[in-house]
Amino acid sequence: MAELPYLVRLAARLTTGLHYLPAERRQLHRDFLLSKQQPDGGFCGREGGSDLYYSSFALRALQILGELTPDISENVRRYLLAFDWRTLGVIDLMNWLSMSAMIQLVGGRDLLAEAPSDWPEQIATRLESLRMKDGGYAKGPEGGASSTYHTFLVYLTYQLLGKTPPRPNALAQFIYDRQRDDGGFVEIAQMKRSGTNPTAAACAILHMQSRVDAELREDIAAFLVDVRTDDSAFLANGRILIADGLSTFTAVLTAQDIEVSALVDPPILRLFVEKQLERPTGGFRAAEWDNLADVEYTFYGLGILGLLGAPTTLQERGL
Repeated sequence: MAELPYLVRLAARLTTGLHYLPAERRQLHRDFLLSKQQPDGGFCGREGGSDLYYSSFALRALQILGELTPDISENVRRYLLAFDWRTLGVIDLMNWLSMSAMIQLVGGRDLLAEAPSDWPEQIATRLESLRMKDGGYAKGPEGGASSTYHTFLVYLTYQLLGKTPPRPNALAQFIYDRQRDDGGFVEIAQMKRSGTNPTAAACAILHMQSRVDAELREDIAAFLVDVRTDDSAFLANGRILIADGLSTFTAVLTAQDIEVSALVDPPILRLFVEKQLERPTGGFRAAEWDNLADVEYTFYGLGILGLLGAPTTLQERGL
């Protein structure tokens, strides 16, 4: 049996981890997310207007909260019908496909029911048009240079199609070539200093290919230690001074996936998330410097709590 797509497995993992959230706290975040839904059924970011990127994060956040209902998904389905999947770039296409799958999971109608029977092959052909000589994938046809992040997105898109990228060894070599002496990975070839998020993307690909060995695990763990704060949160890179929700989520996920979760102190990190990121009126902000919550960082905030799971110590439980 084929393994479930990464995004499906991650959603199930986070949903399980968030079961402990009290109903009133869950309701606050649900209401915040739904306040960002627009008349066309999509969700907006900070600049207003529906957007596939933010709609995907809103839907994923509602899903892991257990609050994605048929009514909500039907409104999003109406929004998605306005797009032609044949013309979407990699990021929008992955978000479109993942939302289509989420809608079907709650009983919604298949958005691709009337598409040609070879639609997965059509999409795969488009994805391969972005393949570069180094084995990675560029952001778009005009791109010319491989991106670690977009290679990760292409990998996820292939999984949603029920496929794996061709030339897996070349893909793995591309990822290996993005590793730097600090143990982490970079986004583009010219960079010398690793970042937390490209490291997480690179690690996820290698992990899905069963290529994370003991040496690589030690390298990545050493990098994560360098970008960890006293709050057990994580910086985007070694030059940033303030931890953020995205970097913390991807770092904790990576630490758990490669079995170095001892790098994370759950009670301390939970306190950081609840005091610095979670808003009392619902939603999560990006970091201490941020003034507003948004749907993307609400997913990351909930995601961190989902990865940490239910409080286990008496102190965390308030006893």
